[in-house]
Amino acid sequence: MSKWPTVKIGDILVERHETPSDGDLSLGRVRIISKISFDTGQIDLRSESKTNTGMILARPGDLVISGINAAKGAIALYNSDNTEPIAATIHYSAYTPKSDRAEIKFLWWFFRSQYFRELLHQHVPGGIKTELKAKRFLPIPIPLPPLGEQRRIVARIEELAAQIYEARSLRRQAAEEADVLIRANRNQSFKKLCSYCSQRRLDSVADCRLGKMLDPRFKTGIGSTPYLRNANVQWGRLDLRDVYQMDFTARERAEFALESEDILVCEGGDIGKASIWNNEIPGCCYQKALHRIRCDQTKMLPQFMLHHLFWAADEGHWLALKTQTTIPHLTGVKLKAYSIVVPTLPVQRRIVAELDTLQTQVDALKCLQAETAAELDALLPAVLDRAFKGELFDMVRNERARPSADLSYCSVEGWHRHD
Repeated sequence: MSKWPTVKIGDILVERHETPSDGDLSLGRVRIISKISFDTGQIDLRSESKTNTGMILARPGDLVISGINAAKGAIALYNSDNTEPIAATIHYSAYTPKSDRAEIKFLWWFFRSQYFRELLHQHVPGGIKTELKAKRFLPIPIPLPPLGEQRRIVARIEELAAQIYEARSLRRQAAEEADVLIRANRNQSFKKLCSYCSQRRLDSVADCRLGKMLDPRFKTGIGSTPYLRNANVQWGRLDLRDVYQMDFTARERAEFALESEDILVCEGGDIGKASIWNNEIPGCCYQKALHRIRCDQTKMLPQFMLHHLFWAADEGHWLALKTQTTIPHLTGVKLKAYSIVVPTLPVQRRIVAELDTLQTQVDALKCLQAETAAELDALLPAVLDRAFKGELFDMVRNERARPSADLSYCSVEGWHRHD
């Protein structure tokens, strides 16, 4: 529990009771808030000015709070660098701080903390599920340090937050660089093959066909069989958390049953998305939204075919071949006629080995990044929790006493340095 004196929010914030004029709204002189980001508190403004509800006005330097989503972090500081007011629906409120008692940035961080969410549970009937209007918000008691300490706390929070945001950015950048690295190597390999290998129709080295058409009548439970659909196929992997079933006759099971090393390619939506089936669910079939490619392995390795399909997607070949309806489609006719390079099997094996090795390294990097993601996401809430319990500076001193973390794994360059 904080050692600071307690004050009611209404002692340090004053609700703004202004509304925009219809003329300012219709002419676009006053922009309207579309939403406030839960994660960053950033304000997004609407592109249009039409409104069918009552509006409130907020001015630069105000704290703007979403009554519906305040507990999720939808609280914004409308930067005092702005020169024009903005409007919001009556589901928002705007507040002006008493500057001799409260630092607005301190309040902004405080109201977006778990500490404040716990206060909402305690002091607001209905807790965080209740729309947070001024009559419920302003009577809430909160701990408030002296103004100078508020500013020191804000400076420390923002220093630590900047480091956390930078680490997140490095992690995202590393994932993007890893994907670029794979695409660049794959592109180099296939461009080189195209320069000296003859090209052949895909159906000359593989059997390609669509699955069974979906029909609600085929869900009676008679001959019920698991089948794959578009949602189960991702880029280079399968998502088998939710596998549907429908009726297949014995003849249909023989016709549409998947075999190990079959390649599944999405026919619609994110066309060209593909993965290899390794008999994860024995007896599984597939629906018409998927192409099944079964390679003649005396001519084409399934793993080489998969890399070839990914290269085609990287190069935009599927987009050029798509049939555009409401949802783009890659027809069986066009897929079968697609020209592929067919090097010798030893060359195929070499290219597959090189690309798979690189993919394994990239996957290992992404796995490491994913492990750090949860830790990074938990850091800022932890900082805020300690800050508003009056423990932030103790935490900072403890962190400084520890050896500094090696964050070089946050970039592809750093990852290579560890190899």
